[in-house]
Amino acid sequence: MHLEIEGITKSYGKKTVLDSFSLTAESGVYGLLGPNGAGKSTLIGIITGLISPDCGTVKYSDEDNRSICEALGYLPQYQSFYGSFTAEEMLMYMAELKNYHTKNIKEYVYGLLESVNLADVAKKKIRTFSGGMKQRLGIAQTLIGDPGIVIFDEPTAGLDPKERIRFRNIVASLGKDRIVILATHIVTDVAYIAKKVVLINQGQLLFNASQSEITKQIKGKVWTYKCRSEDIAEMMSEYRISNIIAEEQDFSVRIISDKKPFEGAAAAIPNLDDVCLYYFGEI
Repeated sequence: MHLEIEGITKSYGKKTVLDSFSLTAESGVYGLLGPNGAGKSTLIGIITGLISPDCGTVKYSDEDNRSICEALGYLPQYQSFYGSFTAEEMLMYMAELKNYHTKNIKEYVYGLLESVNLADVAKKKIRTFSGGMKQRLGIAQTLIGDPGIVIFDEPTAGLDPKERIRFRNIVASLGKDRIVILATHIVTDVAYIAKKVVLINQGQLLFNASQSEITKQIKGKVWTYKCRSEDIAEMMSEYRISNIIAEEQDFSVRIISDKKPFEGAAAAIPNLDDVCLYYFGEI
């Protein structure tokens, strides 16, 4: 399967949100990272067909020769369900909306619920579900019809750590034979599961590469330095600080800087948080 986004431009009035944006994707999990206003939501809207671009194309191909609309599964940031429906009823309803029909729809729905560990609550009302359970039900509905592209928009917002880990594990398993696009502000979600990281800023593609390839771009620009507590405020006003760890007598500060900030500062191995701070000025 192959997704080709070519030369997408979208403006609202005088503001250009996407500027000749191009991206090629194949099977695997792609982490879409960018600061607020970078163009992530507009890009997702264009891929899903909810927004029309000013120019450019989005093309998808797979063995079944499906259109992108037929091949798409989408979980928006704010997913709403009918609380009076059971999980089983909701998925059957969504299958009908998607015009997906199979010989034994109940068996098919139970298979989806089993895949997200909800089969034991198939007949319970959705209003009784926790946030994490609703999120897993949302994943199940995106999988109706075996989509070749699955898009998750800020999927772990509001989830507790246990549910976030469960969600990441499910998403990682989906990337084996699908294109999965994970748009999020939570860098660790991407760091754990993304095959490639797509960095977008001011409507333009900065990188579409593996984490190791991206972190190499700022090699020699990340430093650790031990300092006293009274020095931290001044350092934060002068440098980009990605982490501060309290130790016995002092603090270990992680600094993003093109040059060695202090005598005694030690070079550190960059991570994805450092990359975001370097290119976006925020995480």
